[in-house]
Amino acid sequence: MNRALRRISIAVLVMFLLLLINVNYLQGFETASLATEPGNSRAFYAAQNQYERGSIITSDGVTIAASKPSTDPNDSIKYQRYYPGGAAYGPVTGYDTLYSQTGIEAAENSLLSGNDSALDVRKFIDLISGKSTKGATVQVTINSAAQTAAYNALAADAKAGAVVAIDPSTGKILAMASYPSYNPDVLATHDGTQLIQVDNQLLADKSQPLLNRALEGTYPPGSTFKIVTSSALLTQNPGTTINTNVDSPTQLTLPQTTKVLTNNDGEACGDGSGQAPLITAFAQSCDTTFGKIGEDLGASALNAMATKFGMNNPNLTVPLSVAQSNYTIPPSLALTAYSAIGQFDDTVTPLQEAMFSAAIANGGTLMKPYLVQQVTASDLSTVTSTTPSVLSQPVSASVASDVGKMMLAVVQDPDGTAYDFNQNVVGVEIAGKTGTAQNGVNNSGLDDAAFTCFAPYANPKIAVGVIIQGGGYGATAAAPIAVKVIQAYLKATGNQ
Repeated sequence: MNRALRRISIAVLVMFLLLLINVNYLQGFETASLATEPGNSRAFYAAQNQYERGSIITSDGVTIAASKPSTDPNDSIKYQRYYPGGAAYGPVTGYDTLYSQTGIEAAENSLLSGNDSALDVRKFIDLISGKSTKGATVQVTINSAAQTAAYNALAADAKAGAVVAIDPSTGKILAMASYPSYNPDVLATHDGTQLIQVDNQLLADKSQPLLNRALEGTYPPGSTFKIVTSSALLTQNPGTTINTNVDSPTQLTLPQTTKVLTNNDGEACGDGSGQAPLITAFAQSCDTTFGKIGEDLGASALNAMATKFGMNNPNLTVPLSVAQSNYTIPPSLALTAYSAIGQFDDTVTPLQEAMFSAAIANGGTLMKPYLVQQVTASDLSTVTSTTPSVLSQPVSASVASDVGKMMLAVVQDPDGTAYDFNQNVVGVEIAGKTGTAQNGVNNSGLDDAAFTCFAPYANPKIAVGVIIQGGGYGATAAAPIAVKVIQAYLKATGNQ
């Protein structure tokens, strides 16, 4: 063999060996990723015809997504996906279509479809025993009573908004409702032409029903951010208590400007003397007080505390992706005053609103929010389950206790901004903070309404965040919705 032929032979042999190694690597180590590839026609066939897609159920056993045999004799796909939960659960389940998935359908697709490598042993046993293989069942942390109350309250209000409820001690998401919403059933069709038509209609809808406002919408927090500002003050100044008098002018002249910051409707704070106990200023939501506190603390301290509460985090998932809540360091002290009252460029998701209260309710420890409780195989064995974990420690237990007392005053003090929802009225002791945020974009001309709270105060079981776009005052539009969710959840779980 001459030299040229020998070189070609060696090159061909090397390429053959590399190809052999690559094939074996893909088959041995990349099976899971190959199974979930959108272009994998074999996986698509298996998902639609070989395996019955697993169900999605709530923590209390309500089925919100499932599959059944198709009754259409002309249907080439064996199973039909359907959504008993309808629009109320659309943001949770998402949808499974011919071409894509969203929500839990997307996040847990490989397990629901039966193609995950974690199910291989169970599929092999089913094959031997002659049983039909079914995808895994995903149990979410949602409580059906809380979810129904949240969605119905949003729908009754008929304004765009969202609600998130969390178990403060674990991070379980108890409710996650967004309005307007959509019924995933309309996207479960096996007719590709019809699917594209419906999808285009939903995308063109100006009310954005496909937008999960609970996780993907960001809005100014308004005065609910005073939880962060108060936490920073009490942490940075250990000598300050909730009864310490703080500067509370009727008007606050902003540094290096001719502008002044005033309270709602120009009202005085406390007794109008220019000084007020911190708890009084918090309960009455005095903007001048917290604007001055923000100036004194500085933007860096506010930013550090906001980050500890979960803001500025681009990597938060539940496992659905979550839009980043932001505290942007202002370029001046005047704008820092605005940022301290939840204005300037502050933005939060409704989930973040719930996280504010959850951290305070849990003694200063913020648990990582999560939506998937457990995944169960068709033989009822547990595939995975979520263990609660700590996300951060925003404040000490003593600071959390102090902030909690001030949040209680918001609802229990006759001068508090949410006094209409005191224990004598709603039957449960709620600690909360109202927010009314200038948005600059709503055609309604009204501010966004926000409310964050936890209950019962003495033994917290639920923390809730509500944001209503163009709702006006937080106490008027957002707080009543939160109260309904709390009442429904506590009643359903026997805590009321």
